[in-house]
Amino acid sequence: MPEPEWKWYKISESEAGLPWQDNQMCIVKAGDKKLTLARLNGELFAFAWKCPHAGGIMADGFINPMGQVTCPLHRYRFDMKTGRNTSGEGYFLKTYRAQVREDGVWVGWEEKKSWFSF
Repeated sequence: MPEPEWKWYKISESEAGLPWQDNQMCIVKAGDKKLTLARLNGELFAFAWKCPHAGGIMADGFINPMGQVTCPLHRYRFDMKTGRNTSGEGYFLKTYRAQVREDGVWVGWEEKKSWFSF
């Protein structure tokens, strides 16, 4: 099976240049994906912009005291790093990598090669 390659997208020159809301989350565009970016204790997290259950906008939710993102519609909770559903409903939130580098803020994900790619 082919090894996955990481695809990285620069989303801002700096953290300060992002449209942060009071809840420490914002919606960003990386390549052809719309994502939620969150920050907690100096760390950045990137994950799907909509809840996998009913499509709630995750950036309109909140980060609870245990560091889990909570959907604003039905209060389903997810681990921001792994995407694991922590409130027991069995859903999974797609997660991505987020990094602050000297030249800006970057978001990335594995891009799997097709067997038919040359």
